[in-house]
Amino acid sequence: MLDKMSSNQRLILALAISFAFFMGYTTIFPPKQISSELNTSVEVKTQGLPTSSVANSSDSSVDLGHDTSSTSVGKTDNVILATLSGENYVLTIDTLGRISQKEMLEEKFADEETGHAKLVADVGAKPLYIRFADKALNKEATKTAYTSNIKEANLVDGHVSVILTQKLSSLTVTKNLTFYADGHYDVHINLSKDERYYVYLGMHPTFSDKQMMSVEGVMVDTGADHLINITEDGDASNMISYNDVNLASSFSQYFASIFYGLDRETTVKVDRDRDDNPVVFMEGLQDFTFNGYIGPKDYNILHSIKPELTNAIEYGWFTFAAAPLFQLLMFLHDYVGNWGWSIVLLTLIIRLLLFPLTFKGMISMQKLKEVSPKVKELQAKHKGDPQRMNAAVMALYKKEGANPLGGCLPLLMQIPVFFAIYRVLLNAVELKGADWVFWITDLAHMDPYFVLPILMGATMYYQQRITPSNFTDPMQEKIFRFLPIIFTFFFVTFPAGLVLYWLMNNIFSIIQQFIVNNKFKAMKKAKED
Repeated sequence: MLDKMSSNQRLILALAISFAFFMGYTTIFPPKQISSELNTSVEVKTQGLPTSSVANSSDSSVDLGHDTSSTSVGKTDNVILATLSGENYVLTIDTLGRISQKEMLEEKFADEETGHAKLVADVGAKPLYIRFADKALNKEATKTAYTSNIKEANLVDGHVSVILTQKLSSLTVTKNLTFYADGHYDVHINLSKDERYYVYLGMHPTFSDKQMMSVEGVMVDTGADHLINITEDGDASNMISYNDVNLASSFSQYFASIFYGLDRETTVKVDRDRDDNPVVFMEGLQDFTFNGYIGPKDYNILHSIKPELTNAIEYGWFTFAAAPLFQLLMFLHDYVGNWGWSIVLLTLIIRLLLFPLTFKGMISMQKLKEVSPKVKELQAKHKGDPQRMNAAVMALYKKEGANPLGGCLPLLMQIPVFFAIYRVLLNAVELKGADWVFWITDLAHMDPYFVLPILMGATMYYQQRITPSNFTDPMQEKIFRFLPIIFTFFFVTFPAGLVLYWLMNNIFSIIQQFIVNNKFKAMKKAKED
């Protein structure tokens, strides 16, 4: 059947099957949610603080094996030691010396259920939490509040140093933290004597507006060749240790908590919690320095802090194609100044690059259609001898210059490009709150009036009408006639940026089909003359 379809028809079929697979997988295996059954509380020593300013926390004792699957830091009503205000965010530090929350104030990051986006999960370990390997010492640490040299600071015009001190019975912990306006921070941890301990990266939150097929979990970038290791939520199993780590990231669709600037000998571990979600921590030294970042996965921000931090922007299996496409998209945006028009131009460039391949494929399919009656005659003539029939058909193809595989390469080229574009537009935080024209005010969200999906379906239907078909089975033809409706249904909830790409792809395909049809008519007429 496949050799009787045009390249566009096969592309549509392949994409339909792919969409059906991903939709079915998402339905059967929905993302696991962080359990709220881990919430408990423990008493915290005041260390001279009033009772109202002492944090509650939950934590069970730790063994040297560090089985985080049986321990957690639960949801608490933490008392804030320090509040740092940036231009578009508020960051707080609690009495356990952790980054308890970073709340994004920009409207484009507003979570549908909770208002402003909050980048630290309510349940689970929080950034910069310290856990001691010694059970008794760790128990004391979970009940002893830190003190801070400042209570409030403004980061808009520069950086702020926060010194946190925790005085335990047998040692003193000092965290010297320097926070910068762009979201990164420097960490210097010092213990008055050597004790084995671990520092946590923190758990990312799950947002109510998470898109289908978006990936959340943990990434560890290792080695000079920047090998990327990703553990998705729900997939964590045995604890894995890494050395020579460039960065470790706990990420959601648009945000990440990152540790970087680590010594090559630092051991970073990825364990699992009770829901098989990955938990990242690293073994500290008596005098320990490194860097961190918490905020949106904005390429320009990460690149300005340290270029290798852009590796925290992941595209899954399609990184090889998605990364350069995103670079091209940013290049276009620098000149156009609008992400919507940048997507239009990107689509045009992709179609122009693929034009030689798709042109040859369409011409080849036109030739196959022309020789189709002769093929049927040969099939009828050699019905009882398949080997002879195949030889005769191939000889006919060669004589007429028709290649039955001519449409395959354009198909193979377009599918990875489409999914690479999908990954780019799905993960690009730059599209959050980015408008295009008229009613499209956020390219990262669905079209509120469904105009783009309807236009996409209409152009797909028209493209089918002008594309020569070679169907011999009426049922197959009916199925393909319904595909525009099916695709419209799929695309209704997709980000407007992705629907815009596919709409423009349809429009450029229609133009290309007109060119091919006219070219083939001219070639046929010249041959007849």
